[in-house]
Amino acid sequence: MDRLQFFSPVRISHGRGQPVEDIEGVNEAMAFLRKWPRGRRGPVYQCALNCCAAALAGQMSAEEARKAFAGFARITRLLDDDMTLPIGSEKMDSVYSPRR
Repeated sequence: MDRLQFFSPVRISHGRGQPVEDIEGVNEAMAFLRKWPRGRRGPVYQCALNCCAAALAGQMSAEEARKAFAGFARITRLLDDDMTLPIGSEKMDSVYSPRR
């Protein structure tokens, strides 16, 4: 496995009816971030970009960069709904229980 490959892809959803895009590694995440509109580049974007750059330079693991990129995708509401559930969690029943 390539050291810049994610263990599992970050699934990006561009909206209902649109195809889901799987970002499978640091290079793909960096390419996605470079296309991001300049007017929407805030601190979360910068953190994800810095983490991907650090992973490319060998200063950070691909999984750490993945976490930053997934956080960016979640905050910008691009993270596919399937990615927001805690897969394999022992407490999956708590995901479906009503909030109090």
